[in-house]
Amino acid sequence: MINYLLKKPKTIQLLLLLLCMLATRQLKAQNKLETYIQQGLSSSESIKQQNFLLEKNVYALKEAKTMFLPSVSFSTTYTKADGGRTIDFPTGDLFNAAYATLNQLTGTNSFPQLQNQNILINPDNFYDAKLHTAMPILNAELIYNKRIKTQQVDLQKTEVNLYKRELVKEIKMAYYKYLKAINASKIYESSLRLVQEGQRINTSLFNNDKVNRTAVLRSSNEVSKINASYITATKTAAAARYYFNFLINRPLTDSILVDEINTLPYQDKLLNDQITGREEMTKLQIAKEINGNLNGMAKSYLIPKIGTFVDLGSQAFNWKVNSQSRYYFAGASLEWNLFSFGKNTARIKQTIADRKAIEAQTDYVQLQLSTEIKVRQAEIQSAISQYNAAQSQLKTSKTYYTDMLKLYKEGMAIYIELLDAQNQWIDAQQQTNIALFDTWIAYTAIERANASFNIQ
Repeated sequence: MINYLLKKPKTIQLLLLLLCMLATRQLKAQNKLETYIQQGLSSSESIKQQNFLLEKNVYALKEAKTMFLPSVSFSTTYTKADGGRTIDFPTGDLFNAAYATLNQLTGTNSFPQLQNQNILINPDNFYDAKLHTAMPILNAELIYNKRIKTQQVDLQKTEVNLYKRELVKEIKMAYYKYLKAINASKIYESSLRLVQEGQRINTSLFNNDKVNRTAVLRSSNEVSKINASYITATKTAAAARYYFNFLINRPLTDSILVDEINTLPYQDKLLNDQITGREEMTKLQIAKEINGNLNGMAKSYLIPKIGTFVDLGSQAFNWKVNSQSRYYFAGASLEWNLFSFGKNTARIKQTIADRKAIEAQTDYVQLQLSTEIKVRQAEIQSAISQYNAAQSQLKTSKTYYTDMLKLYKEGMAIYIELLDAQNQWIDAQQQTNIALFDTWIAYTAIERANASFNIQ
């Protein structure tokens, strides 16, 4: 940059150097403001809360993904029973006659006589322990559920960005309002010294019988009035400082580093009337996509659910574990909802009604945001016009006051005329200060309306 300037003629060098100094000064102010913005974004409790909700949605998405994987569970049952239903099995009636004949033929008692059995249906002293593994093969509900969870993560990310953008707007507006307040305080402080000097001059002239007592009284009243305005301005600046520190989560009484801003904001964003970057529109688009997946989930009953399972376990009486007790049991399952008395149809119609509501809300919000941009553009144009008028009035009132002060000192003007010129000059300074920062506040409002500030 220095080498570039050195190659230019002296006049152009000075002009470019002045422009560079002004741009550097404004950049420094913006850098300080950017630092405060980053501090506010990193320490905001509201944004932290939204980030926690985002973390929750991320874990919900992970849970949805695990539903496609096998699940393994261990279960065991033990039963102790007595009484209840039984099964009569005529063991003695079936075998005793044959056993008696065999004993006669063999001449032995190798075949004992049997009793008829009464078998308890409920298993007594019986256990069943197994590992159950299940895995879905085809389940449309799980597919739509995963899509919805993914979109809910995106929705919460958009919500976080929305909170960030709103906080940035509040921080910037509070910053400019604080600058407006401290500049107003400085103007009143300077004006107070001015009217105090006028009081001193009038008192001296009165003592020399060159003015009447009215001039002294009026100058004293001006001192009281400006002093009261100065105190009010300092209190307003303190309140603005408290609110700014509150937004960036700092102790309320901490000082704020600022640079002097005496130029209008760059107007590169004023013509941008696009709302596509607004998080509100993004949220509605995601909500529409979620609704589409909810509609698909409601229709998923048309697709059968297919799954597999495997059981590996052991079951026996009296806690026996051996090759006879161990078993495996595997299979596949198919579930198809054929008829549910209109329940599924009602669910589908609910999602269709929700979609129509989202579409209507989208049209309304789009019109609302477009109107907001137009209003903000009109506001900043009005603020710029007010600032230009205030600048002109400031130059005129300063010249008027300077001329009137000379005439008063020469005895060619009365104090009322000087007082009028003085009040006009003070008011012009305040109006210029107000108009300047109103343009920055309006600029911030447009920046928020077209989502042009980079919050990443």
